[in-house]
Amino acid sequence: MQKLGLTQSLQQKLSPQQIQFIKLLQVPTAELENRIEEELELNPVLEEGEPEESEDEFKEEGEEEEVASTEEDIDIKDYLQDDDYSGYKTHNDVDDDDDREMPMPTSSSLQETLMTQLGFLGLNDHQLNIGKQLIGSIEGDGYIRRDLEAIVNDLAFSQGIETNIDEAEEILRKIQAFDPAGIAARNLQECLLLQLERMDDGQDVDVIVAKRILNECYEEFTKKHYQKILKKLDLDDEEFIKDAIELIVRLNPKPGGETSSGMVKNQYVIPDFILSNNNGKLELALNSRNAPELRISRSYNEMFKAYDKSDKKDKKLKDAVSFVKQKLDAAKWFIDAIRQRQLTLLRTMRAIVDFQYEYFLEGDETKLKPMILKDIAQIINMDISTVSRVASSKTVQTDFGVFPLKYFFSEGIATNTGEEVSSREVKQIIKDLIDQEDKSKPFSDDKLEDLLKAKGYNIARRTVAKYREQLNIPVARLRKEL
Repeated sequence: MQKLGLTQSLQQKLSPQQIQFIKLLQVPTAELENRIEEELELNPVLEEGEPEESEDEFKEEGEEEEVASTEEDIDIKDYLQDDDYSGYKTHNDVDDDDDREMPMPTSSSLQETLMTQLGFLGLNDHQLNIGKQLIGSIEGDGYIRRDLEAIVNDLAFSQGIETNIDEAEEILRKIQAFDPAGIAARNLQECLLLQLERMDDGQDVDVIVAKRILNECYEEFTKKHYQKILKKLDLDDEEFIKDAIELIVRLNPKPGGETSSGMVKNQYVIPDFILSNNNGKLELALNSRNAPELRISRSYNEMFKAYDKSDKKDKKLKDAVSFVKQKLDAAKWFIDAIRQRQLTLLRTMRAIVDFQYEYFLEGDETKLKPMILKDIAQIINMDISTVSRVASSKTVQTDFGVFPLKYFFSEGIATNTGEEVSSREVKQIIKDLIDQEDKSKPFSDDKLEDLLKAKGYNIARRTVAKYREQLNIPVARLRKEL
């Protein structure tokens, strides 16, 4: 038997404008200009540039208008009086001269660099297509992990190019001679050997021994079983392999992470905030590229004046004014959203700076306090999700580098004295201990746990292991040196 019933529930839904503001808040400085350009193209009422007249003159002109409206007419009073939208620029104590980009150079496209070198080989069209397919299969770290057989099949099915593994291998060898050294290797062993090949003049003993170690004792080398290496190579003194192993360790395991210096193309990370230490006083500014000059177009004010003086029965004019009114609403909202974005960014960053003031004075990681999103949300009286959106996509330029805001957030670790310290401080201590250890007898995680407890940090061995892994530091056995 079916029954009808009523249920009451309370749901919270974001309005389209709230969703747009959230997206606008997440946009980093580098992308903000594109977002503003999109809005300028979509909305003819919105303009970029300095105001043509002062705001007071515009207000007085608007206030002199007497507007009579009925339920059927459009109330244009708010649009003749343009409030503070005629010339909008947020003031955040930054001069025009401070429109700085703070460049951080990064490498150009690896594929681009390799394609350029491929063009110098003088290959025929058939070989060139095979070379392009091989380069397209190279991953970001510089390795080519797809089987040559699969690449040969791809060429046949997707491009109708018939080849075989031997021909593909031949062209791969040519690519492996490109810069950077070690590129297009199929595994780490091959990558290291490719780099050693370029050093081998037939006379350098260390290079010769290093190649023998990688060719004949690779598994023992990865496990640092040096006695087994000596036995396999029929040597009786560790000194015979010490320099060769040091040479191997200095090789680049990820050649895709760099390109030859002559082909570097600078890209830029533009910080959202600029923090400077002025004789012990921290000064925070929002990058002035976050404060574009936006205004409502004055030309549309004339349309409202004409409409106000008309008999208001002209349907075409009324339709035009209705359209402009919608665009005005959207423009005013966008200008206000940009302002709100700037205020939210500054409030959040100021709270972070105040919370981590001791750290920002010197950049000493041990001065970082435990800080979570909730701490900042409570200070600025905003939702945690708002702080998260700011912290996850924004960066700050300091006197000691550019950092993502999420870098300053960390969990707390209790000490013997009952106070809490940042997990980042503990990581720094672990790093310092490992840097200072005797590499012939490196510290195990258990030993690191004991050393940390001796310094007053109550931390379990599994936590030590987790922090060590986050620092990209291998286990003790793999840190051992001769």
